[in-house]
Amino acid sequence: MKHSVKFTAIKSTGIAALLSLSTLAWAAPGIDLVANETPVNTPKSPEAVAKIPANFKFVEPGTLTVALAVLGSAPPFGLYARDNKTVIGSEADIARLVADGLGLKLKVVPASWEDWPLGVTSGKYDAAIYNITVTKDRKTKFDFATYRQDTLGFYVKSDSKITCITSAPDIAGKRIIVGSGTNQEAVLLAWDKENQAKGLPALKPQYVTDDAAATLAIQSGRADATFGPNVTGAYKALLTGKTKLVGTVPGGWPKTANIAVTLKKGNGLVDAVQASLNSAIASGAYIKVLDRWGESVEKIDHSEINPPGLGD
Repeated sequence: MKHSVKFTAIKSTGIAALLSLSTLAWAAPGIDLVANETPVNTPKSPEAVAKIPANFKFVEPGTLTVALAVLGSAPPFGLYARDNKTVIGSEADIARLVADGLGLKLKVVPASWEDWPLGVTSGKYDAAIYNITVTKDRKTKFDFATYRQDTLGFYVKSDSKITCITSAPDIAGKRIIVGSGTNQEAVLLAWDKENQAKGLPALKPQYVTDDAAATLAIQSGRADATFGPNVTGAYKALLTGKTKLVGTVPGGWPKTANIAVTLKKGNGLVDAVQASLNSAIASGAYIKVLDRWGESVEKIDHSEINPPGLGD
């Protein structure tokens, strides 16, 4: 099943190009990537440290080694700083908060989506922070400590007269860009079926080949809205100022879904990671991270261990 959180479902030439960061991106008024190169830190949490299993062996002693979304992913999850070496992004920031709370150094390892599952189970990585959604199937192999909600967002041109898309009637007759085979497409098709049963105008889904084409379609008026992972939509809206959010839907519609730090099942580290995340939430460092990457709409009040996931 393709889902919005699997980056291979949303790869595009336009998004990939952002990994090298154009001059325009660095000068964008809504998000300061230069400022975002400065780490956000949080105090060491004695409670979190105390929950690290006594005989736990990290990949490297005194260090938290984390697989991160950079290769083939999209901002704001992972991208390179101006030196083209340092990994920045919202997932790197979350990884740093976890490491800080545990009193550990941080080592981030850019990894592909296909690599992190085996990397975590084999002990190559202590954890994966890769915009991973909690699912029933994944919980059989991994432990999860949540750090963000998973939502999908509707974005329109900044001067569009559309102000709200949050339910089925709102999409009637609209031209909406969506990825084929994704969870968001399933939402739209379900809503469209409901609308047509009530005699409302049919949805006009638009499938484009890449992000650049989607941007052109919205800005030229050939499409009314885009519907996809909210964090990437929020990042682009902040970056360019040319689009705006008009509605969100849970990523696991009709159920809620959560994004979580992913760890090897049963190794005992999840309790410490959860405590570290909750400490960062309490310190204010967590919301500072989400705010600077445009992710605050997906904030949580506290981290949970292995909550109900997609498929439960």
